Amino acid sequence: MADVTISLIGNGPIMVEGPVTLLDADDNPIELEEGKAFFLCRCGQSSEKPFCDGTHKACGYISTSIPTTP
Repeated sequence: MADVTISLIGNGPIMVEGPVTLLDADDNPIELEEGKAFFLCRCGQSSEKPFCDGTHKACGYISTSIPTTP
């Protein structure tokens, strides 16, 4: 089984590394570049949602905490 790593970048996006399938709201796969990490928006301001476009830097997004396991 291949490894997937998901990392929270301080005051920035979520980095996903490894082979994953990302689905849109209609369960259609979103094409990803094989072998390349991608970044998901956490600030909610990206014009490329669900991907990060760097807007967190301009909007002043600050991550306040690391989520805990439910």
